[in-house]
Amino acid sequence: MEEWRFQNINKVYAQLVEFATHLPRSTIVEQTSSYFRIVCRSRIFRFPDDLEILKLPAKGIIQIKSSSRYGKSDLGVNRKRIQILYRQLIQSGTTQS
Repeated sequence: MEEWRFQNINKVYAQLVEFATHLPRSTIVEQTSSYFRIVCRSRIFRFPDDLEILKLPAKGIIQIKSSSRYGKSDLGVNRKRIQILYRQLIQSGTTQS
């Protein structure tokens, strides 16, 4: 799980949700104003991974977690997924106040 602090948490959360909805082979499972969960399936075997984003406005924190449901190793796919979302967020300029 990653935990990020932001000044403009509502804008950042909305942008992360937008980016996550465009991940390949993903299906939205739950979405509220402060919690978002999708299932991302692997390319070949279609194994499910859960991606969760939680907004904690009182603390100015967004928590993000991507994890495999099965197996001992995901070959770094879940960490890479989080890194991709963070990179997109930085490149969009949303993190600037």
